[in-house]
Amino acid sequence: MTTRRVKLAPDALELARGFARIRSQMHLPEGWSQEVEDEANRVAAGPLDPKGYADARHIEFVTIDPPGSRDLDQAFHAERKGSGFVVHYAIADVNAFVPPGSALDVESRKRGQTLYCPDERILLYPSVLSEGAASLLPDSDRPSVLWTIELDDHGRPTDVDVHRAIVRSRQQLTYEDAQNEIDNGDGTSPLAVLKTVGGLRVEQERERGGVSLNLPDQEVLRSGSTYRLSYRAPLPVEAWNAQISLLTGMAAADIMIRGGVGLLRTMPAPDEQTVVLLRRSAAALGHEWPASTSYPDFVRTLDPSHPTDAALVMLATRLFRGVAYTYFEGTPPADAAQHAIGAPYAHVTAPLRRMGDRFATEVALALCANTKPPAWCVEALPAIPEAMKESDRRAGELERRVVDFVEAVAMEDRRGETFDAVVVEVGRHGGTIQIKEPAVLARCDGALTLAATVRARLAEVDPDRGRLRFEAVGATT
Repeated sequence: MTTRRVKLAPDALELARGFARIRSQMHLPEGWSQEVEDEANRVAAGPLDPKGYADARHIEFVTIDPPGSRDLDQAFHAERKGSGFVVHYAIADVNAFVPPGSALDVESRKRGQTLYCPDERILLYPSVLSEGAASLLPDSDRPSVLWTIELDDHGRPTDVDVHRAIVRSRQQLTYEDAQNEIDNGDGTSPLAVLKTVGGLRVEQERERGGVSLNLPDQEVLRSGSTYRLSYRAPLPVEAWNAQISLLTGMAAADIMIRGGVGLLRTMPAPDEQTVVLLRRSAAALGHEWPASTSYPDFVRTLDPSHPTDAALVMLATRLFRGVAYTYFEGTPPADAAQHAIGAPYAHVTAPLRRMGDRFATEVALALCANTKPPAWCVEALPAIPEAMKESDRRAGELERRVVDFVEAVAMEDRRGETFDAVVVEVGRHGGTIQIKEPAVLARCDGALTLAATVRARLAEVDPDRGRLRFEAVGATT
């Protein structure tokens, strides 16, 4: 939800050497062991066994993903039903290909999740599975976990069912494709229903006090012999599509809480001091934030394609600290909510890219069928939070290193320039500043006052170390 992606223009691919260096420094895995490769090839080539699966191939699913995606976790369909709606959400059934205790299972627990660099990905499962046999690619029969969620006319769930089913996606759409179809369609297609349901779910989120913080993509563009940064705000369809995933995760959490066992994605409410700092930073960056406006409502007013707004969106990620995976059996945790969502929530919609999803999904399937989750799943659950915590830490470190590197490359020819900034952290000999434009977060030396504006000179740029260092040269206000 708060992942920040860096994209390269085609003529900026030479930066790949820097990304390769980062991966090497972090000792990230390269390729697969022969045992894992052989096992993946074997299960991928095996025949599809329909036993235990309903036939849902009549539902005209589509997938909606970034251009070039092959690891397609989710397929979507929706329609109106009376005054309400019914959403069908098919999720890749990874457990159909990963036997408990297998080499694939063991390796996926080590990796935790797919890791993203601008030039390549480090996959959770070999591509023959994650981009092949298990992926919900179009015009292919695939095993899935099918969520069917009925909603009333306000977008509130009235009934939820989840079971295994064979599905067949009809079309693979990019976000741009989907947005164009919605904008130019007749308003009756499943994508038109996605717009309606997505909008209703955004309103439900607002009423719960939640906020979806979709960071802008940071794009690296060549400008002559140097590089520059720009920011791309998500399309509306990306927010509507994300709401379907959130809806499903909330339904899964509800099933788990009622069933007395599960794996939740939790996050504490932001502390008041952090909210106050964001308010002061907004004022320093020239944004009006009325006292009567909550931080979720304020964040919704920001346009991430504008550098100053992008800077505030990035600062708002500080409100999302403390997110964790929480296993429980029996009584749910006292605070079971994911407070950015404003409700209990579980990760179940991206099993090709997150290891924990396939275990949480197995729990939801069993509880919905009024049976006990399988023993192999229950035995694994207590260890998953720590494994995913380490995986999240590794993904966060990779993201920070990549962002620091591309920002240093883009700022290399601006050494000696002075920038307007706001102080977001203060230490003994300086602190951290958020540059207004470009939206760069960096170290700054000098006497600083928290949440004050400052003029800062770019004193040091070191792309190899991903380092920018500023010096305060103007009085703070």
